[in-house]
Amino acid sequence: MALQFPAFFNTLAHRFNALPAARKMTLAAVVAASLALIIGLYLWSSAPDYKVLFSNLPERDAGAVTATLQQMNVPYKTEANGTLMVPSDQVYDLRFKLAAQGIPKGGAVGFELMDSPKLGMTQFQEQLAFQRGLEGELSRTIQSLASVESARVHLAIPKPSVFIRDKQSPSASVLVKLYSGRALDPGQVQSIVHLVSSSVPELSPNSVTVVDQAGNLLTARNDSQSLSGLNASQLEYTKKMETYYVQRIEAIVAPIVGAGNVKAEVRADLDFSEDEATSESWKPNATPDAQAIRSQQTVEDLNNAGNQAQGVPGALTNQPPGPASAPLIAPPGANAGPSAGAVGQGGNSSRKENTVNFELDKTIRHVKASQGRVKRLSVAVVVNHRAVRDTEGKAAKPTPLSVQEMTQINSLVKEAMGFDQPRGDTVNVVNAAFTEAREELDVPLWKDPDNVALAKDLLKNLIIFGLAFYLVFGVLRPLLRDLMKPAEPLPTVSEGEQGEGGASYGPDGKPMPAALDNYAEILAKVREFAKASPKITAEIAKEWMVKE
Repeated sequence: MALQFPAFFNTLAHRFNALPAARKMTLAAVVAASLALIIGLYLWSSAPDYKVLFSNLPERDAGAVTATLQQMNVPYKTEANGTLMVPSDQVYDLRFKLAAQGIPKGGAVGFELMDSPKLGMTQFQEQLAFQRGLEGELSRTIQSLASVESARVHLAIPKPSVFIRDKQSPSASVLVKLYSGRALDPGQVQSIVHLVSSSVPELSPNSVTVVDQAGNLLTARNDSQSLSGLNASQLEYTKKMETYYVQRIEAIVAPIVGAGNVKAEVRADLDFSEDEATSESWKPNATPDAQAIRSQQTVEDLNNAGNQAQGVPGALTNQPPGPASAPLIAPPGANAGPSAGAVGQGGNSSRKENTVNFELDKTIRHVKASQGRVKRLSVAVVVNHRAVRDTEGKAAKPTPLSVQEMTQINSLVKEAMGFDQPRGDTVNVVNAAFTEAREELDVPLWKDPDNVALAKDLLKNLIIFGLAFYLVFGVLRPLLRDLMKPAEPLPTVSEGEQGEGGASYGPDGKPMPAALDNYAEILAKVREFAKASPKITAEIAKEWMVKE
């Protein structure tokens, strides 16, 4: 017949009440300690693993985040330096939810200042609020960089003026706080500079200053005018040129000695100076027959003075001559003088001019040298020994290359690099045995972070299971078994089992105690107990009936 729970608890209570007081207290203490330990292990195993949600939060942002977490019923822990910790399985979900609500704001106010304008604000207050909002937005944008923990932007925007001579240019200063162990490369610094200059009207990149938390001026590294040496772009170009020559050399030599058997290094000395020259020259004058005529001018003037007017200048002499008449013959001996209409006779005159301009042999040269010219190349090449195999196909000791092969490789290297001896180029080709690179040992299982974390979880669960198993089967089960152990029935003695002299013997043949020899005496004691304790007697009889 199945054991019923009410009877089970009744029997358990009866057994517990029958125990001595000292044993009752010990059993109660053991049971209470076991239950407390089991509950503690359960709470410890079910406690969430906390991870950092936000760190270095300002007080205002920390208060807003904690208030939001309380509304979401999310457990959290606070630590020093504004650090908030939440269960590890909710970190990213909470970050997304808080970001959707605009929390945290990063300690800087942006254009939300313009969302609720105050009545009666002056123009100066509006301009100041706009400038504060612009500084806050730029700070938030700069903080989005992976290496930047926080940033502050200060803008110096002058008041507009209608006079050109009083016009001033704006300027900006940026303070960035970097994460521990991180730094900004020159490209990132230039990005911050151009980001700020593009956000403020008429702000030149040269007027933006970037400083880190240690007081180092970051923008000075990228100012090519303030540096006497190479800047970042020139160093990068030099590295690209060296890599280009290395690839050419290894590509031409690798087919001969095999891939991985040649290593080359190139040092390029480049000239980044900018030269510009203009020259003008003339060649010596050549003969007229060999020169080109640029221009030619000829002037010819012929004068015929046969019928020119003569006499004293005046009104009468400037008149045209009259009709011709026979000359008057003077009487002999008389002097013949010019008459009023007489015209004198004269000779002819001629003038001729010829001007020839020849082209000059003139040369004008304007030369502008490009930057990054190769001044000198230094090349070092190492070639591995040739791998050989014996007759059985096993790897034998590598052998050096022959002189002829080294000469060929040397010539190929010179051709690949564009060797120029007057320029000062040098080439050094060496044949040597390469040292075999030892394979890096894998990370041991006990050093792998993933395996360590998994082992910790397994050990944690095993400890909990082991303790629980010991408490249940090593402590509680024996105690319950002792309580539930039924009382041993009183041995009965039959007449045939009584020995000589009234002595009784048990099933094993041994004599029973003298107190059990008299059955009538025992029965009398049972009756007295039943009369004195009827309730206990009824419980015993009920138990016997259930067992039957």
